[in-house]
Amino acid sequence: MAPIGHRVAATTPGAALVRARERARLLPDCLVEARRIANTVIAGWHGRKKRGVGENFWQFRPFVEGDSLSRIDWRRSARDDHTYIRDREWEAAHTIWLWASLSPSMMFKSNLGLVSKESRALVLMLATAEIMARSGERIGCPGIMEPIAARNAAERLAHALMHADLQESLPETSMIRGSSDIVLFGDFLAPVEETLARLQPLTSRGLRGHVIEIADPVEETFPYMGRIEFNDPATGQKFLSGRSEILRDEYRLAYFARRESLRDGLRHMGWNFIAHNTSRPASEALAATHMYLSGQPGRHEHEGR
Repeated sequence: MAPIGHRVAATTPGAALVRARERARLLPDCLVEARRIANTVIAGWHGRKKRGVGENFWQFRPFVEGDSLSRIDWRRSARDDHTYIRDREWEAAHTIWLWASLSPSMMFKSNLGLVSKESRALVLMLATAEIMARSGERIGCPGIMEPIAARNAAERLAHALMHADLQESLPETSMIRGSSDIVLFGDFLAPVEETLARLQPLTSRGLRGHVIEIADPVEETFPYMGRIEFNDPATGQKFLSGRSEILRDEYRLAYFARRESLRDGLRHMGWNFIAHNTSRPASEALAATHMYLSGQPGRHEHEGR
């Protein structure tokens, strides 16, 4: 049968500069699309409800270098071995960490997908930055951009990504403190046990997590027929099937079992999971992500099968 899908570009260790230049060309269009879908979602949303300046609701965070000593709450600090700063909720900007995996498997695009998985991940990442920055949140990317509170956070994130290496499926998170949200975009095709083992420590540090799994339609439906050679983009391994259609049922059972196992593991950790495929509008996944970040998941839950 005719080829159904292809990788949007070859990624080899010696092509890092080429890949960076391709991403630099891709990101401006992604930023434009991100702003468009952010505006679409915001049009039907009245923003996150915040407390007024006159309301004295308090929260505590650990003292860090640079904080004023006058803001230390000694009564709260006396309860354990840490020193705490007291903030009013209205003046304590929240931090949202964003990460998009651009591993080799994310470069795939089939004839059934609107865009590559890489492009969709970047658009959703930048759109989330755009929409949450407008709500006054700090936006950061682990190892790529320190958290900033700025209306142009999405643009600054796009600039930082142009020369960044995001080929790892999951980020280094040792720099992330608690009381933050982290949103991860990727295909999460690694063994579920490995993924959950990497994410579990974040839960114990107080982070709220949101995983957005991005799939190409053919990864869910496996429409292949006849003699097909399959290539692993990460390892280069090849598998030749003489009658690929006989693999369909077994493949789909394994694929969705992996997804359900990941979903269940994340729920057990208290994390949110969204399954999204690239034949659907990006605004669907963005709306669902926004609802979770805003604490109202019921209105727009979009988990796919």
